[in-house]
Amino acid sequence: MPERLLTLTLRSDINEIPRLSTELHTLMQDHGFSEEDILDTQLAIEEAVTNIIIHGYKDGNGNVLVLCRANTGTIEIRLEDRAVPFNPLTLPTPDMDGDIEDRKIGGLGFFLIRQVMDEILYRYEDGKNILTMIKRKTD
Repeated sequence: MPERLLTLTLRSDINEIPRLSTELHTLMQDHGFSEEDILDTQLAIEEAVTNIIIHGYKDGNGNVLVLCRANTGTIEIRLEDRAVPFNPLTLPTPDMDGDIEDRKIGGLGFFLIRQVMDEILYRYEDGKNILTMIKRKTD
C-alpha cells in the first residue's frame, strides 16, 4: 500500500481524543499493523495529546495539529501545539522500585510512551512544540 498522510486539527478538549484514536486505528490497520502495534500507538498518542491539553493548554484555548505518515513498515506521528514550551524528553525516568504507596501520583505517561514507541523526537520551532513519535511494524 502506498504511503498515506492523515492530518487532524484537534481542539484542546479531551473529547477530541476518540476521533483521533479511530482515525489512527483505520490508518494503521490499512497498512497492516498488528492490533498490538495499533493499541500501543494509540496509548502513546492519547497520552501525549492528553498532556498537551491538560498541562499545556490549562486555559482550554488551543489546538493540536496531528500529522500522521504511514507506509508498509512504519508510522510517524507528529504533534504540534502552541502551548508553553515543554520538552518531555527531559523528564526523568520514574522510580519503579519503591513501594507504590511512596510514589508520586502521575508521571508515568511519558514513561509509557517511551516503552511503546520506537523513536521519540522533540523540538521547539517557530513558537511550536513539535513532538514526533515513530512506531515500526513488528512481526
